[in-house]
Amino acid sequence: MDALTIALVGNPNCGKTALFNQLTGARQKVANYAGVTVERKEGVFHAPSGRKVQVLDLPGTYSLEAMGPDEIITRDICLGRRPGETMPDLIVCVADATNLRLHLRFVLEVKRLGRPMILALNMMDAAKKRGIWIDTARMEAELGVKIIETIAVKAEGTAALVAHLDSNIAPHVPEVKESGDLHTDVRRILDASVVMPQRTSLIDDRLDGILLNPFLGIPILVAIMFVVFQAVFTWAAPAQDFIEASMTWLGVFVTQTLPDGLLKSFIADALIGGLGSVIVFLPQIIILFFFILILEESGYLPRAAFLLDHLMSKAGLTGRSFIPLLSSHACAIPGIMATRSIHDVRDRITTILIAPLMTCSARIPVYTLLIAAFVPERSVWGFVSLQGLVLFGMYIIGIAGGLTVSLVMSAFRHDKSEHPLIMELPSYRMPHAKNLAIGLGERAMIFMRRITGIIFTANTLLWVTTTFPGKPEGATGPAIDYSLAGMIGHLMEPIFAPIGFNWQICVALIPGLAAREVAVSAMGTVYAVSGSDDAAVADQLGHLISSQWSLATALSLMAWYVFAPQCLSTLAVIRRETNSWKMVGITAGYLFTLAYIFAFLTYQIVSRLS
Repeated sequence: MDALTIALVGNPNCGKTALFNQLTGARQKVANYAGVTVERKEGVFHAPSGRKVQVLDLPGTYSLEAMGPDEIITRDICLGRRPGETMPDLIVCVADATNLRLHLRFVLEVKRLGRPMILALNMMDAAKKRGIWIDTARMEAELGVKIIETIAVKAEGTAALVAHLDSNIAPHVPEVKESGDLHTDVRRILDASVVMPQRTSLIDDRLDGILLNPFLGIPILVAIMFVVFQAVFTWAAPAQDFIEASMTWLGVFVTQTLPDGLLKSFIADALIGGLGSVIVFLPQIIILFFFILILEESGYLPRAAFLLDHLMSKAGLTGRSFIPLLSSHACAIPGIMATRSIHDVRDRITTILIAPLMTCSARIPVYTLLIAAFVPERSVWGFVSLQGLVLFGMYIIGIAGGLTVSLVMSAFRHDKSEHPLIMELPSYRMPHAKNLAIGLGERAMIFMRRITGIIFTANTLLWVTTTFPGKPEGATGPAIDYSLAGMIGHLMEPIFAPIGFNWQICVALIPGLAAREVAVSAMGTVYAVSGSDDAAVADQLGHLISSQWSLATALSLMAWYVFAPQCLSTLAVIRRETNSWKMVGITAGYLFTLAYIFAFLTYQIVSRLS
């Protein structure tokens, strides 16, 4: 029996990806379509007869009318217009049986393509629980398309679909009849084959009455986000400590095993130290996406975007920007990747440009060092830590800065046409463990693949600049003072003197380009501070800089880190997502400009007030 290639298509939230996961399990791979940033999911399974079935999970879309790259990819793959991609033998259109009024419109659009197709009527168990009666035979006759009932979250729920694909039945090509209005056709099909006691679920209505309440909705959302952020920074700590300890052990092992020389320095500093500084944030990424996937699968995430749409529209954005900006508080890289859900190109570019302003976790080591060294450890109002209040203020400054930049960008737009937020509010449902596990695995692999290349390259170059030409014989200062990086730091000092930076800070900014958190260890190296771990380095360094730096310099450096794009990985992802070096230049240029201006104002004002 010949192999079969099928393409899964459908609206978002129809259970298409759950069906894909159930069919293919771990036998799937995720990449990007050539030339675009749209994800390409492909899997394979073998039917009982041994027939090989290749499955493409095409991007979820509400329409085949090309609005963005997702719709274009889905349409072109179905029609065999995508270069390098095989046209599927069969299109499996997936529809939510509880929301046919919306999903059947897309089914009719797919039918008009004139390609072999079947309809997988998914979530039939949920439909029966709601008392929805569907006459599938009558619906088949009305549609002219073969219908198979599925329950994607249950293993046996795909048996009928697999059996149909395993049969040697020739793919059915529906007869295409042009009609005047898709909505009219949908109403006709529903009237003939579906009995629905009520349009929406009673439990959905009750939950929406609370979660979308004009007075309760925003406070509940803030509370949920507070829990998410607390979990990101607290739950990840044990895993991060384990990764850091593992990297430290590996570094010590290399240091004690290999003879002194450039090879040992490269492996220990550039390879282990460089990649270790990135891998340590993987637990935070996984925890953040764990919550995002739960909120998404439960049906709450679209409602959060709906709640914030009006507020974000004041800054020239829509509610769709909420999720990417939320992700950016863990790391701007997944946040920028999440902008793919924004169809409007202008809104997507704006969100990408302001994502680096969100206070990512990589800034925390720098903020913690400076706050501990210069802000007194005392309480405000009797119960609030002043140091914690300052740290919270840094988050608020980042958010306010991003919204302000968005507002300024929207003022210069020539096209003032509005793109209202139109999205489906799916039924609430319990997240499925298998889908969560597969989704987290995918995100972890994508994160690692996208950044390890640039981090490795950047750390190799930085290692070269901090190692060569080497310390002359008889020299008494730290070796970095005689390296290329040290020379560059001295050249940079006159430029950064007006904002209070000395040459040591300038040198620390160089390795900080690879990852912001590297600046702490870089400053420790510059000041010849050493310790058994990062905490010891930070503790010694805090006492040293508090005695040598002014408060104006410390606050200026904090202002710099709010805005400066000191993360080459972020710029590399912007290049990938926009396919434009121009956007990379604009991002880096405006962020460096803002960083210098606000650091200058901070330093000059605080110096005069001190």
